[in-house]
Amino acid sequence: MAKTATKSMKKPAAKAAAKPVAKAAAKAKAAPKVTAKAAPKAKAKPAKKPGVKLSMLRPSVNNMTVRVFARAAGLDPAETDAWGHTRSPEFMARNPAHLTPMIEDKGLPRGVLWESCAIMQYLANKHGLEKFYPKAPAKRAMVDSAMFYLVGTLYPYVARATYPALGFPQYAGEVGHSDAHPEKKSEAQKAAMAAIAEPLEVFHSFFRDGKPFIGGNNPSIADIRLAATLEFLAVVDYALPSWAKEYMAALEKKLGKAYAEPAGDVRGYIAHVKSQARA
Repeated sequence: MAKTATKSMKKPAAKAAAKPVAKAAAKAKAAPKVTAKAAPKAKAKPAKKPGVKLSMLRPSVNNMTVRVFARAAGLDPAETDAWGHTRSPEFMARNPAHLTPMIEDKGLPRGVLWESCAIMQYLANKHGLEKFYPKAPAKRAMVDSAMFYLVGTLYPYVARATYPALGFPQYAGEVGHSDAHPEKKSEAQKAAMAAIAEPLEVFHSFFRDGKPFIGGNNPSIADIRLAATLEFLAVVDYALPSWAKEYMAALEKKLGKAYAEPAGDVRGYIAHVKSQARA
């Protein structure tokens, strides 16, 4: 009897104790969980593109082209002024063409690369800079065509028209480089100035085709090359058409200091040359 009584007494007590615990557990489940708010994740800074080691000449628009591009692309160029050193044994050992601009990069087969358009193409490809050099074959072809047309047709006229005034030596085979009479050299210079208008208009009517830039709404490497080239025409007071003036101003506004700083060196040299001519 004692055992039975004991069992009967224990069971209700156990049940009674279980009920408050169950209720408490139920309340705990029902109560909303309070958790500490996770701290906002810090935005990861974009990886900085490696700098470009660039040998250049400040008064040159060919060099200005790469200087502008490297800045606009955020490549943090480390520039070395090669003025007076391009014919040195050390420079010639690396660059037998003794040309600037020249970049140095271990990834290149010979460690160095010259020619402004080739440099921009290489750097754009290496760093995925599609904004300046589109990957789509048709768009890229138009940028390439504009650059090659400039280098092969427009720039030789600009060089013939401006190099004598700038004090730059002309290329072998040019009248300006020959022993021709000064009158013949002057005639060649005037003929080159007269020839500029036609290819220049091609950039306006064909390559831009109503767009702000050759690259569309944003400047491409072809735009940088064209605008830099046109900077030299100031030394001979060439009357640029209004669209070309607006185009150059728009590109400088778009690229800001990336364009203005290298352009300032070219413009400063031109101003110096013109002041010397007036003196």
